[in-house]
Amino acid sequence: MKMKYSKTRLVGAFLATLYFVHYAFTPRDWHFIDWVNLIFHEAGHTIFSFFGEFIHILMGSGFQVLLPSFIAGYFFYTRQRFSGAICLMWVGQNLINVSIYAGDAIAMQLPLLGGDAVIHDWHYIMTTLNILSWTPVVAATLYGLGFLIIIVGAGLSFWFAQTDI
Repeated sequence: MKMKYSKTRLVGAFLATLYFVHYAFTPRDWHFIDWVNLIFHEAGHTIFSFFGEFIHILMGSGFQVLLPSFIAGYFFYTRQRFSGAICLMWVGQNLINVSIYAGDAIAMQLPLLGGDAVIHDWHYIMTTLNILSWTPVVAATLYGLGFLIIIVGAGLSFWFAQTDI
């Protein structure tokens, strides 16, 4: 049986994979997509500000990862699987981005929106949970999970580029 495919989708899968894998290897650099993710991060703080200080702070990073997860889920649910796979790579990228922030919990050297007067989310989260000494493990776990999700999303995007026509 001959497989149907879309050259446009294959090119899209290739370019998205190239971008997100490049991001995975340069996570400390500022990338275009970080501007978008920053908006979602800050929106998470605002939306969840009514649920107490811990949730308010946690949901900056939480919403940054959950929003693209919900979008990917929507695409899979509506059988737009190619789009869902591309969004999975975005989820992985956000986890990698969060891993950099979490990894800075001890040193607190990253520039934060609002300057020195604001709370470092991950320092607060890990101190509150009494796991600040686990900072490298938490950061590495988030990075590894993000990288794995990017690879899965990439593989699925190539698969669905050929089968979802």
